Amino acid sequence: MPVQRRLVTFSIGTAVLGLLVGGVLVADRDATDSAAGKGAGAGRPPAVEGTTAIGAYLDYGPQGVRRMADLSRWLGGTKLRAGHSYLPGDVWENIEGRPGFLGSWAAWRKASQERMFVLNTPMLERNEEHVPDEEVRSLLRRGAAGEFDGHFRTLAERLVLLGVPDTVLVLGWEMNGTTYTHRCGPDPAAWKAYWRRIVTAMRSVPGQEFRFDFAPSRGRDAVPWTECYPGDEVVDIIGMDSYDQPPARTFDEQVNEPYGLRKQVDFAAEHGKPVSYPEWGLFRNGDNPEYMRRMLEWM
Repeated sequence: MPVQRRLVTFSIGTAVLGLLVGGVLVADRDATDSAAGKGAGAGRPPAVEGTTAIGAYLDYGPQGVRRMADLSRWLGGTKLRAGHSYLPGDVWENIEGRPGFLGSWAAWRKASQERMFVLNTPMLERNEEHVPDEEVRSLLRRGAAGEFDGHFRTLAERLVLLGVPDTVLVLGWEMNGTTYTHRCGPDPAAWKAYWRRIVTAMRSVPGQEFRFDFAPSRGRDAVPWTECYPGDEVVDIIGMDSYDQPPARTFDEQVNEPYGLRKQVDFAAEHGKPVSYPEWGLFRNGDNPEYMRRMLEWM
């Protein structure tokens, strides 16, 4: 298990539709700015040893912001310093962060310099429509050729204009699985090239301070997530979505399974990156206090 780490929690311990969805960002104690996030700027919430930024995903839009106050009260007045939302992956207009969609989150983030905004960002439209592998392969290659760059420049421009240039973007999450159109398996080489195009396009926008989180699902899934890693120069954080679900039956199996929690931590250390858990919680195995305790200890 990782020891002597800095811990920055960006969403933890909130029940949403029966799931416990949360995450943490964990950086090496002695991590430099360049190791903990490329291009760290003065406007970014500091990742300081002992600092925690507690929050949760509560809803995509304004309702999620309003529910932050309820969560704070439920936690006994705990200050919530992190907000977590997802861009809809149905059409490009929404992936671009259509006008009005992110305004409430931007206002919440700007109300305090201590706050952090985390935004899961799809890489392709029709992201949950079970698009067949052959079409996914074609779309990834089109993206790698630059066809979709403009959509991500638009998103970057809108985030900068809204005053949240330090957003953490969980780009193409769970790419090693089969759920999303932005999955890696049909063509890992094209997927990696496409990720690099997106990051390059978004970093080309003046004023940006984005951090990009590479967050596979725990385990091998459809393809080893290491085969999808696009390179240190375009990744700031090594994430992992890790729910209490099969094939791992125990927490020790979640740690030690191929491409599990231990592999994530070791891989991040090898590449000089902090680690995160954008999504974690109870799922499919029912109530499991041991999982909750062990996951918190692991963090």
